[in-house]
Amino acid sequence: MAEAERIIGTPDIPDAEGADGAEPEQPAGGSSPAEGEGANGRGGKKVLVLLVVAVLAYLLDLGSKMLVVAKLEHEEPIEIFGEWLKFDAIRNAGAAFGIGEAFTFIFTAIAAVVIVVIVRLARKLYSLPWAVALGLLLGGALGNLTDRIFRAPGVFEGAVVDFIAPAHFAVFNLADSAIVCGGILIVILSFKGLDPDGTVHKD
Repeated sequence: MAEAERIIGTPDIPDAEGADGAEPEQPAGGSSPAEGEGANGRGGKKVLVLLVVAVLAYLLDLGSKMLVVAKLEHEEPIEIFGEWLKFDAIRNAGAAFGIGEAFTFIFTAIAAVVIVVIVRLARKLYSLPWAVALGLLLGGALGNLTDRIFRAPGVFEGAVVDFIAPAHFAVFNLADSAIVCGGILIVILSFKGLDPDGTVHKD
């Protein structure tokens, strides 16, 4: 048996680096495990930024509303800058800035959809400005949605607490401000050609 193996010869078995010592080729268009981990790490940091911004916006809105309900509701408005800016507690059954008070349930559903869309976008988020913008939208939407669910007159029909009252303008709250700022930032990023995944395109 040994003599037969000597005559026939034993085929060479290439090692992990190949017969000529070269490293095995990566699949075309593929990325190495290290590159994939790096991308996931960058995406994770952007999601963390989104969550931090959303939590801050939500807590500021919630805290301000609790303070307004406890100290300002059913009281005289507080003048901040004379007649130009006051704090005046009101209950708003409509959308931001008191729009569409007869469609409370619809606005509640829209807010819930916006939150779901933002959560889905977060999986492909690699842009810091987009993380901030989506965080503002998420925090603002959650703030007003909390009022819709837990405040009178009922679940999904609750009236939002508004209190920032500029002269000759609708009364709003910090959640409305976060939503508007996030929306403006998204418009700017879109005009600049920056996508949520971090790619830049020019038409």
